[in-house]
Amino acid sequence: MAKFDIIAATGCPTGIAHTFMAKEALEKAAAERGLTIKVETHGQVGVENELAKSEIAGAKAVVVAADKDVQAERFAGKPMVSVGVSKALSVEAAGKLIDRALAAKGDDTVAAAADVEDEVEEKESIGHVIYKHLMNGVSHMLVFVVAGGVLTAISFLWGITSFDSTAADYNSFAAMLKIIGGIAMNLMVPVLSAYIAESIGKRPALVPGFVAGMIAIQGLPANADTGMIDAGGSGVGFGFLGGIVGGFLAGYVILLLEKVFSKIPASLNGLKAIFLYPLCSTAIVGLVMLGISGPMAAINQGMMDFLQSLGNSGPVILGLAIGCMCAFDMGGPVNKAAYATGTFLLGTALEAGVGTETYNFGTNFMAAVSAACIVPPLITTFAVVVGKKYFSQEDHDAGIVNLILGCTHITEGAIPFMTKNIWPVMPIMMVGSSIASILTIFFNVHDPAPHGGFLVLPVVENGPQWVLAILIGAVVGGILFVAFKKYDFEKNQKAAPVAKPVEASKAAAVEAPKAEAADFVKVENVFVAEDFASRDEALSFVSNQAVKAGIAGDADAVMNAFLAREAEGTTGMMEGFAIPHAKSDAITEAAVIVVKDESGVTGWDTMDGAPVNVAIALLIPGAQAGTTHLKILSKVAEALMDEDFRGTVKGSTDAAEIAKTINARLV
Repeated sequence: MAKFDIIAATGCPTGIAHTFMAKEALEKAAAERGLTIKVETHGQVGVENELAKSEIAGAKAVVVAADKDVQAERFAGKPMVSVGVSKALSVEAAGKLIDRALAAKGDDTVAAAADVEDEVEEKESIGHVIYKHLMNGVSHMLVFVVAGGVLTAISFLWGITSFDSTAADYNSFAAMLKIIGGIAMNLMVPVLSAYIAESIGKRPALVPGFVAGMIAIQGLPANADTGMIDAGGSGVGFGFLGGIVGGFLAGYVILLLEKVFSKIPASLNGLKAIFLYPLCSTAIVGLVMLGISGPMAAINQGMMDFLQSLGNSGPVILGLAIGCMCAFDMGGPVNKAAYATGTFLLGTALEAGVGTETYNFGTNFMAAVSAACIVPPLITTFAVVVGKKYFSQEDHDAGIVNLILGCTHITEGAIPFMTKNIWPVMPIMMVGSSIASILTIFFNVHDPAPHGGFLVLPVVENGPQWVLAILIGAVVGGILFVAFKKYDFEKNQKAAPVAKPVEASKAAAVEAPKAEAADFVKVENVFVAEDFASRDEALSFVSNQAVKAGIAGDADAVMNAFLAREAEGTTGMMEGFAIPHAKSDAITEAAVIVVKDESGVTGWDTMDGAPVNVAIALLIPGAQAGTTHLKILSKVAEALMDEDFRGTVKGSTDAAEIAKTINARLV
């Protein structure tokens, strides 16, 4: 079994995007540090890349980046850092987590790394613990909501009342779909409650958790005539909010019972698991839930009235609230709060039935939430198409992919764009989402399906207006995004330092003409007689020469940038050439450094397996990553296709001739 320096576990409530974005960021950050890593993901399809006990035991440190239960107790005693998944979505943030984990103590606490802001011994915050338990319930609940909601929505294709055997548009198949969908939707609250409890108290908490959820649905039954508690009577449920309260109650009751029964002999552990825990916890949780049913029902009704009041305030107020929440963190806790509220209202709407005021409000609210979630990725698509020259190729490709993600209601695709410039990209996304939500409410759109994006258009009432609202929000947001990127691009262009000629020695001045200011390759930056034992030694030499030449201020930062690029894929080409490139804020001006090793650098993966004799190294300031970088790289790559170019550069030992040959191809 392979051993890893770092092991990690990632997971988000929906298990769609954040989980795997954090995995990728952690893997890249580890590669930058020369560390091996294995990342276990907890997505909607289950646990993938699962960590073995031997891998856990052999690891130096653990990183947990999750908003759901990932069984972190497995890592007890290991140096560990535990944060929400949103704290590990960029390579820089993931790298800091790895550094903190390596610097941590080998117990349940996490010591900070070198940063002053982290110089405190840290445990998971209470807020994150509560959020993690809540999201464990939400992640399990969402699939029931999606399945039930979409099946119910599909049943409406035969007619709004096609499930009713007394209606003119009755269809038996539609009625069966409505029944199946209704059952799935009715499981929403019990599943939410049970898996909040399971996150806290593990498997024994499932039983009281499910019971608490069922009580939240039905409330305290009473006889209509006597007013007394009556198992055959009916009660007032307290739904979604009750499921949350019941889940936490059940989980912590199990923890309490574990302490109470801790002195029972180990030989009776089977009795505890199969009899004592389920019996005692169900009785305690059930009695408490029934006892608080009155106040909880009142609170639940108050929350519903508040949401209704927002709706009565007009589409602007409600749409603004929904749009800002959905685009604030794009799949994070604020977004999930809005989405979970939408699914709760949708469940209530479908239960109330078509034509009721509750149905109209719930499906309209859900349509507004869906619109707000669809818009951010589409904003990026519009921006990278209309303002292509202001984006890197990587961003352009991601924006095109976001067309698919956005149309299928996956907001997270816009996160990489926001993390690069939180201000003003986040407000731009919020503006676009809010416009779409406001127009959706104004157009009286009703969406009886909780997910699916444009795939559920056939069941959306006023679907064309819904698409129009989303497109308007995406275009307005896209225009604002392009305007920002244009401003940022032009600012960086003006700020980019103009390459200045470096004064050569008198001897060099006699032998070779002075390099022009526009030249990227200076004669003094061409080294024709070097001998490197490895790729990394060659890259280290280039990094140090960049500092000596005033091209960069930190050799280590440049070296890390080179290695990060090599980790993504080798820069070794064919016939003895390599074009390593470093993009870093430590680099102050765009330049090219050339190194030649006649004997050949081994260990540098190339397309034809030959050792590298010539490395044309590109050094690019971080601000020019999508502009100057791509321009130089494309021209060098094109030049390498020319046999005369390759022959001149590879065969010459004259630094001036090599510089002149390369510069001629960079014009």
